[in-house]
Amino acid sequence: MRTPLLAAVLALCACQAAPVPTARASAELRWGGDAEGGAPFVEADAADPSKVRGFDVEIARMIAAGLGRQPRFLQVAWASIEQSVERGDFDVGLSGLEDRPELRARHAVSIPYYEFREVLAVRPADRERFKTLADLGARRVGTLGSTQAYQILLDESARSRLVPISYDDDVHPYADLVAGRLDAVLLDNIIAERSLRRTGGFVIQDAPVAIGHYVAVFGQRDAALRDSANAILLARMRDGSLEKVFRSWNVWDDSQARYFARLLADSSSSIAAVSNVATRGSMATYAPSLVRAAGITLVLSLLAMSLAVSAGILIAAGRIYGPWLVRGALTVYVEVVRGTPVLLQLFVLYYGLSSVIRLPAFAAAVLGLGLNYAAYESEIYRAALEAIAKPQLEAARTLGLSELQILRLVRGPQAFRLAVAPMTNDFVALIKDSSLVSVITVVELTKQTAIYATNVGSWVVPGMLCAAIYLALSLPLARVARYLERRWSVS
Repeated sequence: MRTPLLAAVLALCACQAAPVPTARASAELRWGGDAEGGAPFVEADAADPSKVRGFDVEIARMIAAGLGRQPRFLQVAWASIEQSVERGDFDVGLSGLEDRPELRARHAVSIPYYEFREVLAVRPADRERFKTLADLGARRVGTLGSTQAYQILLDESARSRLVPISYDDDVHPYADLVAGRLDAVLLDNIIAERSLRRTGGFVIQDAPVAIGHYVAVFGQRDAALRDSANAILLARMRDGSLEKVFRSWNVWDDSQARYFARLLADSSSSIAAVSNVATRGSMATYAPSLVRAAGITLVLSLLAMSLAVSAGILIAAGRIYGPWLVRGALTVYVEVVRGTPVLLQLFVLYYGLSSVIRLPAFAAAVLGLGLNYAAYESEIYRAALEAIAKPQLEAARTLGLSELQILRLVRGPQAFRLAVAPMTNDFVALIKDSSLVSVITVVELTKQTAIYATNVGSWVVPGMLCAAIYLALSLPLARVARYLERRWSVS
């Protein structure tokens, strides 16, 4: 039997002999990606939605195995992967991230492990007419925002009248192309071929517009980890493991084989194929775009609020003065609109009703926001109208005034004075909610700021500038509201 002293000595020796537990980061490789992007990059496993699958998932496993770690996936929005890896939220970002000069200027970037082609998709009837971007003239061309394809479209729009249309996902551009809202879509050949198999209704032009590469992104502080990952990727290229992965996801072809051969023939020059150049997109460059986007936000908000006020007045009047059937229908409208997300309503208006009526994006945005806020405005007006003292209404009826005259001369003016403050609050809220319309391709202030922030690799300056513009739009409204309240106040 061990004595307490002997047991303590043995325990101390065991602690000294045992390896010291390392930090969690050394035991696992945390990698970030966006499962919303879907296959073949990263997607939720249909058999077990808590797991992810895709060729980027398998590449993360290869890198983790080469480092002697366990991979752990962290979900992050695709547009935020680069900022999140620099913050240290995870060790490496992998989700179809494109190799760009500005990316290498801000982060430690791996060797390009896949070569893709930017391809043009058009409707079958336009195959011979729109073979290149130069053929599209003043046409609308869609793509994902903050991508190489979007920058190509911006550059082309500076030379011609081409209209770039930015999307937050890669599904709706092709849906809008088939529906006739777009004349072409420019995206990676992997995404284009996947959408063609899934929905059809368009063709892909053979000649690529540009060549691009997918890379893994590390924080600047993790250059050593990046170098280790590069060695692992090159080894997996040599032993055929990467080719096997790409073949299993049907993204391997002769051009990829030739690219691997070139990369392995001179890996050192390939790693430095894209030079560290200064980040594109200074504040001066983006200022005109932000001003235009602010103008779109202001016009959109004014039109939507005008619709909300007009419809809200009619709804409030109908609920107070209308017959029971009208009151019931309007009550259902108010409760349904207030009880469902405005984002869902925008999708239904723009995409869900496209088979019945094909609304332009801006018109759908005005209608969506206006009809949504009309439900809230109607409750403000109804409460204000019902707040007027009943003796006043009875006195007006005694004087022989009709209900319309009472509303116009007695009830309405007083109710309006009560509603000014909450109306102003709703207008300010609507200006901010206008940022949601980017999901239906309207590039307003927040969307343009997100594009700016992605290109410069930081939200500090773009975020402060965006906040200042929003304040410049909303503060005058508050001053006007306070002025009207003081002018109409009753001592």
